[in-house]
Amino acid sequence: MANFVAPEIKKFGPWDYVVFAGLFLVSASIGVFFAIKERKKKSSKDFLVGGRQMTCGPIAFSLTSSFMSAVTVLGTPSEVYRYGASFILFFLSYTLVIFFTAELFVPVFYRSGITSTYEYLELRFNKVVRFAATLIYILQTILYTGIVVYAPSLALNQVTGFDLWGSVAATGVVCTFYCTLGGLKAVVWTDAFQMMVMVAGFATVLIRGSILNSGPSAIWQRAAEGARLNIFDFNVDPLRRHTFWTIVIGGTFTWLGIYGVNQSTIQRCISCKSEKHAKLALYLNLVGLWIVLVCAVFSGLVMFSHYRDCDPWTANFISAPDQLMPYFVMDIFASMSGVPGLFVACAFSGTLSTVAASINALATVTFEDFVKKIFPDLSEKRSTWVSKGLCVLFGALCTAMAAAASLLGGIVQASLTIHGMCGGPMLGLFTLGILFPCANWKGATGGLLAGIALAFWVAIGSFVYPAPAAKALPLPLSTAGCALANGTGALGTAAPTAAPHRPLLADTWYSLSYLYFSAVGCLGCVVTGLLLSIVTGPQRAEDVPPVLLRRLWRWRGARRSGRRVSGSRGQGAPPETTAESCLLHLSRMGDLQLSDRVQRGRLRAPGGDLGGDTTVDLDNNMPQVTAKKAKREDSFQSKAENETQRQLPGYNPEEKSYTNMGMESRL
Repeated sequence: MANFVAPEIKKFGPWDYVVFAGLFLVSASIGVFFAIKERKKKSSKDFLVGGRQMTCGPIAFSLTSSFMSAVTVLGTPSEVYRYGASFILFFLSYTLVIFFTAELFVPVFYRSGITSTYEYLELRFNKVVRFAATLIYILQTILYTGIVVYAPSLALNQVTGFDLWGSVAATGVVCTFYCTLGGLKAVVWTDAFQMMVMVAGFATVLIRGSILNSGPSAIWQRAAEGARLNIFDFNVDPLRRHTFWTIVIGGTFTWLGIYGVNQSTIQRCISCKSEKHAKLALYLNLVGLWIVLVCAVFSGLVMFSHYRDCDPWTANFISAPDQLMPYFVMDIFASMSGVPGLFVACAFSGTLSTVAASINALATVTFEDFVKKIFPDLSEKRSTWVSKGLCVLFGALCTAMAAAASLLGGIVQASLTIHGMCGGPMLGLFTLGILFPCANWKGATGGLLAGIALAFWVAIGSFVYPAPAAKALPLPLSTAGCALANGTGALGTAAPTAAPHRPLLADTWYSLSYLYFSAVGCLGCVVTGLLLSIVTGPQRAEDVPPVLLRRLWRWRGARRSGRRVSGSRGQGAPPETTAESCLLHLSRMGDLQLSDRVQRGRLRAPGGDLGGDTTVDLDNNMPQVTAKKAKREDSFQSKAENETQRQLPGYNPEEKSYTNMGMESRL
C-alpha cells in the first residue's frame, strides 16, 4: 500500500482540558449536592429509587443519556461513514421498543411494587429463576460497561493525545463518587445535564462541518454520489448485516432487551411518582432518542463529505474506524481552542451517564436479590451503607473490566452483540412470565438456558469466524486526494496465501446479522419454555396473581359478526389433556372472552345439544334472547371491570393512574 503524508492534527490544549474538566466537576458537584440535601433520608429506598417520587422530565433525560452513550457519539457516525445512512431506520425500532415497554412491561413492574426487576421472576416463578437471571444481568452489565469506558478512552487517546488510563480511571472514580454519595437522584439529574452537553457537542460539530463543506445541500449531494443514502434495502437475507428487516425487526428485539426488561430502565420508571409519569417519561425519552440518532447519522454524512477524497482510515492516519469522529473534530476545530474539549465532554457525557446508570442498577439488584435474602434483618441505616459499598465495588469492577474490552472490535457492534447475547434470553424469560399464564418455573429455567445457549453459540461463532465482506457490504472509500509521501515506490506483489479453513456453519449460522442475536435468544427461550411447561404440567392461570400478568386485548369471538365456531367434542367428551390445558391458557391470554362451552366445542341452543363436527353460524341461528343476554352480560362485566380497577391497590381515580406503594400491599 502507498504511503501518504498525514496532515498535522492539533492535540489537546489548556482550554480543552479546562472545558473537559468542567464536565467532571459539575457531575461530581451534583452528587455532593444530593448527598447534602438528602442526608436526613436514611432508607435504602430513597437511595436506590429516589423515594419513588421522581417526575417524568428528568427521568426522560436520564433514559436518553444513559443509553445514548459514547458508543453512539463515536460509533454511529463511523457506521454511517462506512456503511451508509440506513442506521436512520432505527427510529422505527426505537418507536416500537418504547411502545411495547410503556404498554406491556412497565405496567406490570410498576403495579407489582418491586425495586429489582428480578423480584418479579421470584413472584412469578421461584428463587432459582430469579437468581439465574440476576447473575446473567450482572455479567451483561459489567461487560457492556467495560466497552463504554474503554472504547472512547482509546479513541480519544490515539487521536487527541488524551491519556488513556487517566481517562479510564477518571471516568470510574467520578461515576462511583456521585453514585455513592447521591444515589439515584444524583444519577438522574447528572444524566439530564450530560444529555444537554451531548446535544451541544453534536450541534457544534454539525454547524462547523456544514460550513466547511459548503452547506447541507452539498453534503447531501456528495452523500448520494457516494451511495450513502441507499437506506431502504428490503432484502430478506438474514445474513446481510444491515437491511430494513434486520434493523427494524432485529433492532426492536435488541433494544427491547435493553429497554423493556433492563434494570437500568425499569429502575428509573418505577422511581416515578405514578405510572402515568413513568409512561410519559418513556415517550418523552423517545423524542430524545430520535434527536440523538439524527445528529449522529448526519454527523456521519458530514464526515464522509469532508473526507470523500482522502479517507483517514484507509490512508492509515488512524488505526481504527472508531477514531474517525474524534479525528474529524480535531481536524475541523484546529483553530478554535476549547471546542475540541466540548466534543470530548460530549463523548464522555454519554460514558459517564451509562456507567453511572450501570453502577446504580448493579448495586440495586445485588442488594435486593442477594444481600436482603442473606441478611433480612438489616436496619435501614446499614442497608444504605451496604448499598453505597456496592456502588464502590461495582465501580471498581466496571473500571477494571475496561482493560478486556479492546478484544471486542467495533464498539457499536460489540455493545449490541453483548446486549443480544444476554438481553435476548432475558426478554424471552420476562415475556414467558407476563404473557403466558401456563408457563411454569421448569419451563422458564429450561427456556432461559436454551436461549442463552443459542445466543452465545451464534455470537461467539460470529466473533471467531467473522461474516464475509459480501454480507457486511462496506461502501467504497477513496484516497485519491491524499498526498503521497516522498520516495513512495512501486508496490510489491505479495505471495498469495491460502484462505483459512472455515467450517460449514461459518458462512450460514455464524454469519447471521448481529442484530438478530437477541431475537434468536428470545424466541429460543419462549418456544423452549412453552414446550417444557406443556410436558411438565402447565401452571394454572388462577394460581398466578393478576398483577403479574398483562392482558393485551379483549376478544368476544362468540358475538363477533360473521364468527363461525367449529365444535370438536360432543357430550361426554373427556377432560383436556395437559397439552390441551396449556393451549387453553394460551387462548385465554389477554383475557379472551370466549365461553368455556365455545372453547370445548359445545354450544347449547334451545333446540338441543350441538356437538361433534357441527358448524354453527352464530349470527343467523342463535336466538335473539341469547344476544340480549350477551349484551346484559357485557354491560355488567364492563361495570365490574371498572369497579375492580378502582379497587386495585395503588390506583388513583383522580389521576386515572397507579401510584407507588409497597409490593406486599399489592400481591
